[in-house]
Amino acid sequence: MIYLKRFILMLQFFTRIPIPLKLQVQTEDFGKGLVFAPVIGLVIGGILGAAYHFLSCVFPFYASVIITVIIYIVLTGGLHLDGLGDTFDGLFSGRSKDKMLEIMRDSRLGTNALLSVISVLALNTALLISFDKGNVLKVIILMPVAGRIGSLVGAGISKYARSGEGLGKSFIDYCGTREILIGIIPYLAIFYLMGQVNGLAAGIAAAIFPVLVVKALSKKIGGATGDVLGAVCELNQTIFLVLVYLMQFKGYIL
Repeated sequence: MIYLKRFILMLQFFTRIPIPLKLQVQTEDFGKGLVFAPVIGLVIGGILGAAYHFLSCVFPFYASVIITVIIYIVLTGGLHLDGLGDTFDGLFSGRSKDKMLEIMRDSRLGTNALLSVISVLALNTALLISFDKGNVLKVIILMPVAGRIGSLVGAGISKYARSGEGLGKSFIDYCGTREILIGIIPYLAIFYLMGQVNGLAAGIAAAIFPVLVVKALSKKIGGATGDVLGAVCELNQTIFLVLVYLMQFKGYIL
């Protein structure tokens, strides 16, 4: 039952799917529940894939892709995009560590946040449009899976950057190597089943990038926060799309 509870908790946290359950959770359930992040990514991807399929029966290819990206924002509540914006606002403010962390907690939108969110969404949309119509459905389904492995790996290899409490602390303090190893199994299985050898190769590569991304983002503040984990998720989705585009360009595809 504890695993079902954690799965539902992650589904409630990572999506806006209405699940009218009030769970009795402990702080550790957030971090340990991250083992389900790739599966939650598959749920998100499945919904997006179904939406794209039906949209493509009505709208032109470009419009179907753009609307699917909008549905992704609505489905996730812009949770990780908010983290991306806050992270870039803080890290590129040119201030001290403490001031950066303060800026990251500020709910107001800064120039760096706006530019980072627009850039990521624009690049994601452009890359999705660049895929062949026969391949884009599979890429749409796998994109959120690649993103959420970023959150799992990022939390598992990080220490919390703040001295006080925060929701990010619940994820980072209770997610470690064990959770990464458990979560990576269904993650790689999903990629293999969706794309066989090429899919597995893309999945492995997408699971390595979060290590580099979280190290780069956390360098200035001496660790990670919930916002950083959100940024890693969004950036890893974009990295995955770039990777698969290059595979298609070279004659390989999932």
